[in-house]
Amino acid sequence: MSEVRLTVEPRTEFGKGAARRARRAGKIPAVLYGHGVDPRHLALPAIDFARVIRDNGQNAVLTLDVAGAESKAEKATELALTKTITVHPLKNYIEHVDLLVVHRGEKVTVDVPVVLTGTSGPGTLVHQELDTIQVEVEALHIPEQVEVSIDGAEAGTQILASQVPLPSGATLTTDPESMVVGVNEAPSEAAMEADVDTEGAGVVEDKPETEEAAEE
Repeated sequence: MSEVRLTVEPRTEFGKGAARRARRAGKIPAVLYGHGVDPRHLALPAIDFARVIRDNGQNAVLTLDVAGAESKAEKATELALTKTITVHPLKNYIEHVDLLVVHRGEKVTVDVPVVLTGTSGPGTLVHQELDTIQVEVEALHIPEQVEVSIDGAEAGTQILASQVPLPSGATLTTDPESMVVGVNEAPSEAAMEADVDTEGAGVVEDKPETEEAAEE
């Protein structure tokens, strides 16, 4: 996983009004915490941060250059991972970000995307049960993704979390017995037609005129 540098600013105003002003100025309110230090309130550059997440994913290691940090208690540079991103449910902009301090050489637990490669055998249907698996890995060596080959896999094939190839230094923390991928026999056309009851579907039969008159 790549390391990305961002210049951020300390926040001195708090509350909903301050957050709205920050967002209007192109900033995202954020909190940096971890390793027993007091939380630090920061403002992230909205466009740059969104680009980082889009291009590198949420597991990108951020090198934060904190503008205006002068005291030893407030380091001018911090390494961090994005812990939580809060997105507005309707307008789809980032409202708030929680960042977690990490140190070089430290191991962290993260969710890593699972990507399927290859094509399963003929007459099969692939079900991916897990889109991510959780691993413990050194903070500066988080994989962008892990790949699982289904090339030529026959019906009945099951791939468990314990069978997913991991990069050197990474340890699986997801339940090893969790199924990641299942390959089933694809239903035949006849079976699919048998499952669909088309007789009378969506059709309301007209009542005889004599019945309608009796009801009136």
